Amino acid sequence: MNKLINTMFPEFKQTAAATNLSRRGFIVGTGAVGAGLTLGVLGGCAPGEAPKVDGPPLPEVNAWVHIGRDDTVTVRIARSEMGQGTSTGLAQLVAEELECDWNNVTIEYPTPGENLKRERVWGSYSTGGSQGLRGSHQYVREGGAAARMMLIEAAANEWGVTPADCSVKNGVVSYGNKSKTYGELAESAALLAPPLEVTLKDAKDWDIIGEPKKRLDTADKLTGALQYGTDLTFPGMLNASVKACPILGGTLKSYDEAAIADMAGVRKVVKIDDRTVAVIANTWWQANSAIEAMPIEWDGGEYANYSSDDVNALLDEGLTAEKTFPGNMGGDIEAGFKAASKIIESDYSYPTLNHAPMEPMNATALWTADKCEVWCPTQNGEAALGAVANASGLPIEQCDVYKLTLGGGFGRKGMNDYVEQAVKLAKEMPGTHIKLLWSREEDQMQGFYHPITKAKIRGGLDADGNMTALDLKISGQSILAALMPQALANGADFATFQGLLPSGVDPRVEDQTLKYTFPNFKIHHAMRNPPIRPGFWRGVNLNQNTIYLDCFLDEMAVEAGRDPLEFRLSMMGNHPEMAAVLRAAAEKGGWGNDDGLSRGLACIYGFGAYVAACAAVTVSDDGVLKMHKITAATDPGHAVNPNQIEAQVEGSFVYGLSAMLYDEITYKDGQVQETNFNSYPSMTIKDMPEVETVIMPSGGFWGGVGEPTIAVAAPAVMNAIYAATGRRVRSLPIKDTNLRGA
Repeated sequence: MNKLINTMFPEFKQTAAATNLSRRGFIVGTGAVGAGLTLGVLGGCAPGEAPKVDGPPLPEVNAWVHIGRDDTVTVRIARSEMGQGTSTGLAQLVAEELECDWNNVTIEYPTPGENLKRERVWGSYSTGGSQGLRGSHQYVREGGAAARMMLIEAAANEWGVTPADCSVKNGVVSYGNKSKTYGELAESAALLAPPLEVTLKDAKDWDIIGEPKKRLDTADKLTGALQYGTDLTFPGMLNASVKACPILGGTLKSYDEAAIADMAGVRKVVKIDDRTVAVIANTWWQANSAIEAMPIEWDGGEYANYSSDDVNALLDEGLTAEKTFPGNMGGDIEAGFKAASKIIESDYSYPTLNHAPMEPMNATALWTADKCEVWCPTQNGEAALGAVANASGLPIEQCDVYKLTLGGGFGRKGMNDYVEQAVKLAKEMPGTHIKLLWSREEDQMQGFYHPITKAKIRGGLDADGNMTALDLKISGQSILAALMPQALANGADFATFQGLLPSGVDPRVEDQTLKYTFPNFKIHHAMRNPPIRPGFWRGVNLNQNTIYLDCFLDEMAVEAGRDPLEFRLSMMGNHPEMAAVLRAAAEKGGWGNDDGLSRGLACIYGFGAYVAACAAVTVSDDGVLKMHKITAATDPGHAVNPNQIEAQVEGSFVYGLSAMLYDEITYKDGQVQETNFNSYPSMTIKDMPEVETVIMPSGGFWGGVGEPTIAVAAPAVMNAIYAATGRRVRSLPIKDTNLRGA
């Protein structure tokens, strides 16, 4: 158990060193760097374009803060922005400690290459697992605080007083009747030695953290100034479309390049690897039209006849397997079932899902014999840089990545297969920018999919309706076994047990622990891996685990003749934060109201946050579901920006409910059957319920928002459907489920 994974999420492995910055590393980072420093993509500027300032740029105060003569404060951040508001939240953390005027704050991304040169001072570039703020709040706040101390010291030196004699507010340092703005002090502050120790503000003194500040990127989005990867253009740039073997494990057998040689705009056909071919053309439309027209033969290999029936058979076998990996257990499970007067059992299943971001995979690469540069939307800039170095054949010091705002990621853009492809294509045409853009079909068929699992759950109740035993067996796919086998602990994938792990065993997974107290229980995993590559999909395994546990607890409450809210609370005596969130969701959601709506509850602790939901639905006589309202309550410890939390809750519910209603990746003849949005849709506005968000930060810890909240959406609705119909939904999606009353 002590070898519990340090890779619950990619960043644990890829940037573990970066998230544990040394004192020396921090000092190095806070040291001023001369005006010659070249950064990558700058907020509000075109790629490679320097910010427009009068005169030579001032040196930075430290790695996180640059202050201009006009008092503009530029906060440098490493984490990616994909619509969740991380960039604004991180800027709030820095600005709070800097004591600057929020109206003067803007942001920019330093490149991963620059980070490498500066001993990884900006920490982790990985954005996943709701780690954007909670994984970097400490050192970015220290960066802001150190800059503030240096600016005050610069003013004190000029006035011949001590820093303690000075005060600061909104970016102005004052002593008596003297005052200086940060812009006036930045140059002299940058010459000072950074402080060895900084003291962060107490939470009770926060003015910017906790405030619903407007997002810093809204204006650029509204005006179209914000560039996504698909917007990029460079003089002389060519475009590429790619096609990989659509069959699981299949390879490229042959293709007829001559057949498209005369098509308009076609410049080159490139075999990227043993399963992938691409066409480079003047425009993307020409490239994609050509690759669609080019005759290609595939070698299907051993999975040419593989289907979803094969997947289900594999997982069904696992449901009855005796050999399993334990994840969490307590008491005496056998004695617990012997003591039961009633035993119930149910099977649940959760499908394969694709990330399906609105923006497909894309990257633009420029390769020469001396340098390789890539512009791309990525959730992990450092991993992307490594991929560029590998694919380019150049030392990593001669490579760099310019991060762009993502048009959705959900975990998919933490992988870098598309980045490597772009580099390999650029190597075929040195000195020319090559923009690779996947088609929607390619994105659907070449994913890293949410792992498919099933569960068999047994529960025992005594004569008074109390739980005596719970046995939850998960059968299914392991992400770590496929992507990071070195992270398995004696063969077990502990990421499978997100939200169900024991507390007090390993601090690295303390943010994914079970918040119920059961008398006798066993939670275990029969690993069964179909030949479908899994990946980290928003919420990861917390999604299905919340369904398995919380929907079955709902079943037990009904069998016990007890109120589902009261039944859950009776097992939360040791977890007051969890109970408080559940009560809040129930109260605000109208639990117990007699208003013609049927309600369901769900709750979980994951990614360091307590979340709960109360869904209110109706189901018509002919089985049509209408979701009227979902009330979500969350305790993330600290709420940096309430507006963003509300937006993330609403967005996560759109994503989670779309999956619940419609989405499933199925296979026939080894190929994905849902190849576009017509067969893999997202929920439309008319189907979206009203969402009420209750934010109740209790302080003292930093939890996530975007990932844990998604997990409670589906089970709350599923339990509400039972309340409305008496019919249990145990398998997703529900689009083909008969919801007429039982």
